[in-house]
Order: sequence, then C-alpha cells, then structure tokens
Amino acid sequence: MKIQLYQIVVLCVSSVMLFHGTKKYMKRETGQTFLKFIVRFFVWGGMAIIAVYPNVTEILAKILGFRENINAVIIIGFVFVFMLIFKLLSAIEKIEQNVSELTRREALSHLDDTMEEKIGEKDI
Repeated sequence: MKIQLYQIVVLCVSSVMLFHGTKKYMKRETGQTFLKFIVRFFVWGGMAIIAVYPNVTEILAKILGFRENINAVIIIGFVFVFMLIFKLLSAIEKIEQNVSELTRREALSHLDDTMEEKIGEKDI
C-alpha cells in the first residue's frame, strides 16, 4: 500500500483537531460539552481512519447499501461540512456569550455612575 500526500495531511489535521478538542474538554472551557466532544471524536477519528484505511468507505458503502463507493465519499463530505457548521455554531455561541458579558459589565458600570450621582445629590 502506497501512502498518498492527502492521507498524511488528513491524518495530521485530524490529530490536531482531536488534540484540541480533548484539551478544551478536559480544561472544561466555556461551551465544551460532552456531546461536542463525542461528535468531534467520531467525525475527526472517522476522517483519520478513512485516510489511513481508504477501503473502509467501500465497506461503509456496502453496509449502508450504496451501489458505488463514490456515494460513501459524498456522505463523508457531508459529515465534513457538518463539522464546519458545528464549528461555526460554536464560534457564534462564544461571541454571544462575550457580547452578553460585555453588556452586563456596561450596564453595571452605568448603574455605579447613577448610584454615585444619586448619593451626591442627597449630600447637597
């Protein structure tokens, strides 16, 4: 079996994504749930397995009842697109959390200013 460049690239990317996902989950970073960890593990682990053992797609195609191997590759492409959407949703969730936190801080700082003005008016 001859190793192709794409196999090395996919294996490296999958390894990095699995490492970062595991690190984020173990550190209990914001927004890192067990479900996200499992999805990341299956998708990137699956990509790594397919890169190392490309014939797995033929077996997958037979199990799922596809006539040709290309259909399994298309499904794998859909899984990859799903992961991209998943990553974007995670980024949007993080941005929403940051905006909420900034809004709360800003509101509290205005409240402090208002309270100081009220206290100053009573002293007069």
